[in-house]
Amino acid sequence: MKNLILPLLLSALCLTAYPQKKKDPAEKESLFRWGFKGGLNLNKIQGQSFQNEFSYNYALGGFMQINFSPKLGIQPEINFVQTSAEQSDDITDIYDDLFLGGDQTKAKLDYLKFAGLLNIDIGPSQRVKLQLGPQWGVLLDEAVDSLKAPQDVFKKSEFSVLGGILLQLPLIHIGTRYEIGLTNINGIDNQDQWKSQAWQFFVGITL
Repeated sequence: MKNLILPLLLSALCLTAYPQKKKDPAEKESLFRWGFKGGLNLNKIQGQSFQNEFSYNYALGGFMQINFSPKLGIQPEINFVQTSAEQSDDITDIYDDLFLGGDQTKAKLDYLKFAGLLNIDIGPSQRVKLQLGPQWGVLLDEAVDSLKAPQDVFKKSEFSVLGGILLQLPLIHIGTRYEIGLTNINGIDNQDQWKSQAWQFFVGITL
C-alpha cells in the first residue's frame, strides 16, 4: 500500500494542476452529456480471511452527465467491475466446514455497479471536477477456489461510497477515484467482517 501513495498523490496533483485559464463567456457546459470509460480496478477485501494487499482487475462502464449550473451537476453510472482477493490460511480455520481442508488460493467476483455522483467543478474552468456519491453493486458471479460445500460465500449486493477527481477535456477524460465498501459482504455469517476497498484509474470519451 505504501508503494501506491506516491503515484496516487502525483495523479491527484497532475489533475488539479491542469492549466485553468479564465473562462470564455461563450464557453458553456452542455446540459446533458454521456460517455464511456474503462480502466484499472485496484481492489482488496479487508478481513482476517484475506491477505491485506491490492489485486489488479478492470472496470468498464457508461455514464450520463446532467449539469444544473456552471459549477454543479450529477453523473449516474453503470459499471461492470471485476474484483479479486487472495485468501489467507485463516479462512479454512474459520470456515472448515466449507473448504474441508482445500488448498484455497483466490476469490474472484464480478459486479454490476450503479453509482450516483455529484460533480463539483474546481477552479474557473469546467475541466476539473470533484466527484462524490453512493454506489450500489449487484454480484453477478463468484468463483472461490477449493470450495467444497454448495453454499454462496459472498452477499449478493453491496453498498459503498466513492470520491475522486475527473479531468474532462472536450472529448477525452481521465480520472481517479477511491471506493470504500460499507457492507459486510461475508455471506456465510458474522464471524469475520469482509469489506471491500478499491482505487480506480480510468480513461474514456464524453459526447
